[in-house]
Amino acid sequence: MTGIQYVTDEEGRRIAVQIDLREHAELWEELEDLLVSQSRRNEESIPIEEVEAKLRERGKLSA
Repeated sequence: MTGIQYVTDEEGRRIAVQIDLREHAELWEELEDLLVSQSRRNEESIPIEEVEAKLRERGKLSA
């Protein structure tokens, strides 16, 4: 695959990857989204009704 380079350790095991973002910007965006969603996996969720109510109070959402 072009635009992808692997960094290996002394024993030849892949330990990192370099991605040419000019060539694979879409791939990077998907990976970044995945990492963000995983980092937030254990956060407390807020019901959409509560979010909408707060936005209406602040005038950010019309009734």
